[in-house]
Amino acid sequence: MRNAHHLLLAALVVICTLGAQAAAATPAELLADYSAQAGRPANAQQGQSFFTRSHGGEWSCASCHQALPTSVGRHAGTGKTLEPLAPAFNPRRFSDSAKVEKWFRRNCKDVLSRECSAAEKADVLAWLMTLKP
Repeated sequence: MRNAHHLLLAALVVICTLGAQAAAATPAELLADYSAQAGRPANAQQGQSFFTRSHGGEWSCASCHQALPTSVGRHAGTGKTLEPLAPAFNPRRFSDSAKVEKWFRRNCKDVLSRECSAAEKADVLAWLMTLKP
């Protein structure tokens, strides 16, 4: 019975570790995934345009993250401080696929009143990845 408990515990550790690894990502991996889902390569120029436009609503991505998201931003509604969005200025950004999806979903609904498409995500991320110190 003791061996069965050890095997069960070991299996749970492996499952939890694999789950954590599945959520881990790099900006390049996310970009490749979004581009594959979109069925086309990302376009950084379109990403910059998308990021700075308001799309008919009150806010754009730049409303909170700044037109050049390489330094601290501030949420337009709450005033909450937002760490830099560009991965080169904040390595924690775009490092957890579950968090990336959560924030894309929330922020796209705020800006577009809908979720972003894979192509829109790819374009924005491609542009953000061009921003270097």
